[in-house]
Amino acid sequence: MKLTSQEEYGLRCLLQIASAPERFLTIPEVARREALSTAYVAKLMRILRRAGFVRSVRGQKGGFEMGLPPQEVNVGQVLDALGGRLYSEAFCRDHSGDKSDCVHNVDCSLRSLWTALDGAIQRVLNRTQL
Repeated sequence: MKLTSQEEYGLRCLLQIASAPERFLTIPEVARREALSTAYVAKLMRILRRAGFVRSVRGQKGGFEMGLPPQEVNVGQVLDALGGRLYSEAFCRDHSGDKSDCVHNVDCSLRSLWTALDGAIQRVLNRTQL
């Protein structure tokens, strides 16, 4: 499994927010702590906010805080919001070559491998809380 930079950095930004429950963290603070650009952190925080993992408060003392208690958020949910699963049914449609349907659509030995691998990874990720 290969994580995208969006998944890695998004999870790291969320962990920063979770590690400061007593106050709001701003985008520049999170960016500085993770050595990322403020624009990239803003994009990641927008994704995390839309998924309900964080909430934002405007104003001088505003910023981001957890939208849910960290013990109620599992890593699988976060990675799904940031990039999706390792394998989904759309994979075969998106990688069908020059045809509209994959040439292995009826008897695909790889599909069962990817499905089993995705299931095992999801079980581990869904048991891992922030």
